[in-house]
Amino acid sequence: MPSRSDDPVAAALELAATSIIADVRALAASNPVVLIDGRSGAGKTTLARTLVERWPIAGRVQLIALDSLYPGWDGLEEGVSRALDGILRPHGRGCLGSWQRWDWGAGTEAETHAVDPALGVIVEGSGILTPATAAIADVAIWLESGESGRKTRALRRDGDTYRPHWDRWAAQEQDHIVLDDPRGLATRVVEVP
Repeated sequence: MPSRSDDPVAAALELAATSIIADVRALAASNPVVLIDGRSGAGKTTLARTLVERWPIAGRVQLIALDSLYPGWDGLEEGVSRALDGILRPHGRGCLGSWQRWDWGAGTEAETHAVDPALGVIVEGSGILTPATAAIADVAIWLESGESGRKTRALRRDGDTYRPHWDRWAAQEQDHIVLDDPRGLATRVVEVP
């Protein structure tokens, strides 16, 4: 098995995690908000999990993946709206937030999860970095990666479940990029091979 240093994607994400952990430390806040955006297959989930493992603040950090909030394959914008209203705005006001998991198999909402405003939170997913969410974020990351590498990684990860939906999801991501300019809103841009 190749080491992380032999894998350029893993190496880029590891370097990014080190920088982001330094950003979080520099905030001197007990409950920072970290947003990780990028197109499908860019490495958002891997980066978020690495940040959770290396979280520099006492206590735990809450990790929320927008994949759990999007209401189906046409729900990028709605998933972000749910995160903003149920998670980010309450957290920013010091109030308990909540979100409902989307059950992809049943095509409906499932159980509710609480978000503790006293703890840090990482929200990762395509579309999360908008002008409204950036105003609440302490650290906002945009992952930039070419389509061929992203598509290979995403389809290797999700296979035939995702393959028929790639183009319609990519169109929603492109709309988000044009409308929201997430790269321009980011406090840190990460180039992923």
